[in-house]
Formats: sequence, C-alpha cells, structure tokens
Amino acid sequence: MDFVIPNLRHLRVFLEVAEQKSISKAAPRVFLSQPAITQALARLEDMLQTELFERRAEGMYPTASGDVWYNRVERCISCLLQGTREALRSGSSRTQSAQQMVSLLTTTQLKALVAVTEAENFSIASRAVGVSQSSLHRAARELEHLLQVPLFEKTSTGISATKAAQALARATKLAFSELYQGYSEVSALQFREVGKIVLGSMPLARTSILPEAIIRFSERHPDIDIQVVDAPYDDLLHHLRHGDLDFLIGALRFPPPADDVLQEELLSPPLAIICRPAHPLLITASGDVALPTLNDLPRYPWVVPREGTPTRKAFEALFEQHDIKPPQRLVETSSQILIRELLRGSDRLTLISTHQIEHELNTGLLSVLPVTLEHTRRAIGITLRQNWQATPSQMQFLDILREQAAACRDL
Repeated sequence: MDFVIPNLRHLRVFLEVAEQKSISKAAPRVFLSQPAITQALARLEDMLQTELFERRAEGMYPTASGDVWYNRVERCISCLLQGTREALRSGSSRTQSAQQMVSLLTTTQLKALVAVTEAENFSIASRAVGVSQSSLHRAARELEHLLQVPLFEKTSTGISATKAAQALARATKLAFSELYQGYSEVSALQFREVGKIVLGSMPLARTSILPEAIIRFSERHPDIDIQVVDAPYDDLLHHLRHGDLDFLIGALRFPPPADDVLQEELLSPPLAIICRPAHPLLITASGDVALPTLNDLPRYPWVVPREGTPTRKAFEALFEQHDIKPPQRLVETSSQILIRELLRGSDRLTLISTHQIEHELNTGLLSVLPVTLEHTRRAIGITLRQNWQATPSQMQFLDILREQAAACRDL
C-alpha cells in the first residue's frame, strides 16, 4: 500500500474546513493563512488521488470521498484524544487539556513513540523506521517534554516504556489504522482496490473455514492482499487490540478475554479422540474390533495443546469429571503437522475437532476413537475490536466467512 500517514496538522485543517465549510472561517481556528490551508488540502487530495471538496459559491462541501475521509480522520483524532487522556493521568503538573495536547502532536513524534515502545531500544527503533537514532531520540524526547509525563525509563537491558507511553502508543496505532482504512475506502470509491486484510488465525479455522473463504474472496477482489498471521492466542489478541490485526478467526474464549473485544460464534463442532488406524484401542490383538472406554485412555501417551487453551481445558475436564487419573506422558504442541505425524508413528492419542483433520480422516491417515464424549463442543468464531469499523471489502470477507461456516454446519 503506497500510503504514508499524513501530517496531523493537515488532518486537523481538513476537519476544520469540512466543519466550517469555508477556508476563510477555518484559518483563524487553525492559526494558518488561507494559502497555507489551500496548500495543505491540495497535499491531502494528491495523496488520496481524489478531490475531497466541491468548491461552490456558498462554500466548501465534502465530496463522497471527503465524507468517507472525514469519518476516518475524526475516528483517528478520537483515538489520539483518548490515548492522550490516558497518558496524562500519570502526570503531576499539567496546564493544558488533552484536547490542547492533541492539537500539538506531530506524526513524527507519534511514529517515534510507537517504534521505541515496541523495540525498547533507540538503535533498533531507528532502523525500523528508517531515520537516524539522534532524530528518533529527539522526537521522542520532544513528545515527553510536551506531555510533561515520563515515557521511557532506563533498565539494565535498555529502556522500557511507561504506562503512559504504552497507552499513547496503542492509541496511535489504532489512530493510524483508521487512516489506512480510510485510504482503502476512498480508493475503492475511485474504482481502485488497494490495501490488505490482516487477520489472526487459530488452528480450528485453518482447515474448515478459512481456506475456502480466502479463495472465494480473492476471486472477487484479486487486488486486495490477505495476510494471515499464525501465533499463540495471547499474541494475536494483543495485536488485535493494538490495531495490527483486523480480526481473529478461530476458537472463542469464555468469558471474553477483554472488555474492548467482541466475539461472534460461527459454529461449534464437537471434539473427538483421534489415533492411528491400527491403534490397539481400535483393534485387539486377535483382530477384533475393540470397545474402548474412558478408563483405557490414561494408559497411552497423548499429544495436547499448551495449558490454558480451550482444548487443553476440555482434555483435563474429560478425566476430572469422571474422577479418572489423567494421562502423564504428554507432548504439548499446536502444530497440526506434528500432531498428525506423532499419531501416525505411535500409539499416542489427541483430542481435536474433526473439522480440523477432515482430510486425514477422509484419506484414512487417522481414525476417530469410538469413545462417547460429553460437553466437548468448541465454539469457533470471529473476534473483533469493539469499536472497529470495517471497510466494505472487509465486511464482504466477514460475510463470506459466515457463509462458509453455515456450509460447514450443514455437512
């Protein structure tokens, strides 16, 4: 995406002109001359490759693109205002309000804040954003002086971000995300599909829902890139809440993990105990069909997800509810490939959704152990930021996910 975060002053100029419907009326409110405002608007229009205002005799009126951009810029500034309020709470002596502070922030300062907060090292951060270390250090310290709040503290390994820095950095990333969203929406109005969808994926969705959804969406929107991020749930949730991800798809958590996220259930497939086709619990030594029970399961080694995951909790509950001593010889992994190969090459067992290993079951690589399980359904769905506003293309992708989930439920 060839989009660079604009100068924040230009964004404030745009909002003021849109609200006043006049450059002359906006000028004293933003402390700029009319030629300077005209130049700022021209730069924004050049960046977005579209006209943002319709110039009429009675004033300046936003175009369709201008309305879309206004919404996103307003949301951007709102994020910064909230983040600034949170950052200022730790200050002891401030004379200006959060609203006044936001009007003084610069894009350069905020980019420096995010880079240093994430890297916790000025040298690494400077390489990440492509500026000199001295320039980055100066921008970060200017911001610290402006807010009159400590942002960074020295540690034995480098520096660490204070709570104020973390709050404002998170708000900044959410604010910048709004501008990227706006650029995509404005481009779509000009029949230019740009941007990408960045989603976090967990195992339960990778084989049953997500692949087909991506194929269908890409057929309709070939110019929209899709980036799928695979990581532990806690990491994905962190990146979702900081604006790095648009949404998550996979197993839901109950209760919801944070107050600022929403969960939408798509389907609830049951879990099953899986093993290799010639497992002793399937076939006896004489060749007869075995009739395994829950009491037989602890005698064999298992492959399980790490502690704290919903499937691991279901695994532990399986034995606790029936007062059975749980298996002890465990391998912990979330890698489906590793799980498959460990099952195929040994007598290990695992607890997993049949949707997740549909291919392996259909081809006879693995088998379902005929043991009745109760209350082991796993809710699969979408996790979103509470105040997230999807672009039309993102909404279409979510609709395709919902349609694919409905198709899986009907199987």
